[in-house]
Amino acid sequence: MTVPVQTRALPAVPPRFEAAVVGAGAAGLAAALALARDGVATALVGRHAPVADGRTVALLDGSVRLLAALGAWAEIAPHAAPLAEMHLIDDTGSLFRPPPARFSATEIGLDAFGRNVESARLVETLRRQARTTPGLTLFEADSTGMQTGPDAAILTLTDGRSLAAQLVVAADGGRSPLRQAAGLRTREWSYPQAALTTLLAHERPHRDVSTEFHTRNGPFTLVPLPGGHRSSLVWVTGERAAKRLSGLDDAALAAAVEHQARSMLGAMRIDGPRGLVPMRGLSVASPVGERLALIGEAAHVFPPIGAQGLNLGLRDAAALRDAVLSAREAGRDPGTAAALAGFARGRGIDARLRGAAVDMLNRSLLTDLVPVDALRGLGLVVLSSIAPLRRLVMREGVQPRLGAPRLMR
Repeated sequence: MTVPVQTRALPAVPPRFEAAVVGAGAAGLAAALALARDGVATALVGRHAPVADGRTVALLDGSVRLLAALGAWAEIAPHAAPLAEMHLIDDTGSLFRPPPARFSATEIGLDAFGRNVESARLVETLRRQARTTPGLTLFEADSTGMQTGPDAAILTLTDGRSLAAQLVVAADGGRSPLRQAAGLRTREWSYPQAALTTLLAHERPHRDVSTEFHTRNGPFTLVPLPGGHRSSLVWVTGERAAKRLSGLDDAALAAAVEHQARSMLGAMRIDGPRGLVPMRGLSVASPVGERLALIGEAAHVFPPIGAQGLNLGLRDAAALRDAVLSAREAGRDPGTAAALAGFARGRGIDARLRGAAVDMLNRSLLTDLVPVDALRGLGLVVLSSIAPLRRLVMREGVQPRLGAPRLMR
């Protein structure tokens, strides 16, 4: 009699990568593309969920350079509007109200400070690029956890699969599960404001000028969109006022926007969906953990002021690519603390400086203390009148010169 031989199935060996990026938003996609572009075996983990319409992002010059290096900019460019000038108008009613300040990109040798594009188009373009990039493997499922080992981390996914990577990149948002699981310390805060966002059509051309009114409740910003007669709106105001505005019908909201903008662009029409964004901030003590690097909103959250949030996240992505390539060149494991030390130091400094500037501007508008108003007004006058200082501030605002990632230079 033949006795059947019973065999036990061996556990499947998870596929192994040098880097696994968790999060399929703009920062995560850029990081995955930047790594794969240079031959790093990379996994991109995350569902490609629809992106909410009605939000735009002002991509500063360094971010445009990065997207061009990734091969994505040619598809985005026809749908982006140049930001050739920035006008700042003090509308606080302060006794020390300075004259409007005007900043032109030509002063620093650029045709534009950056380009404004709808967020959905940016993300969808990067996703199409990711699907055809050699060396980039897509896992369109969420991560359920991460377990670190001596030479790799194991990621488990909602669909039952798993994968191993020397370095895990958390681009999984402001509530980052990977950051929380790693126990990385954070500091969070909020403001008594909210930001109303929408798209507008208007009677007069914007002439590629971004205009920001500094009001006592926060900045009111109109940013150009393609076509000359469309702009995106970010209206930061008190929470109650923002909710009231978001509840108005289109005609009433358009009239309120036109009034707040002093009719500078003529009659307004709501030309897209609305969003209501909470005004909050988050910072981390360190953007790295065991075999883990944080980028984008997993590492820092900014209120929608000054176009800093996503641009900082894209710098994170480009800087991480530099750190991984440097580790490879030195024959080192890219997931070790030593390989990530420079990335942690540089990104921490950049995020703290940008965060402090945004926080200081916003809080200075919310107070009616005379000395604060005087200092803010004096600062704008000095910037307007001293050309070398103005050019220095513009350059640093567009792209920090010290430690700029290679793909952004």
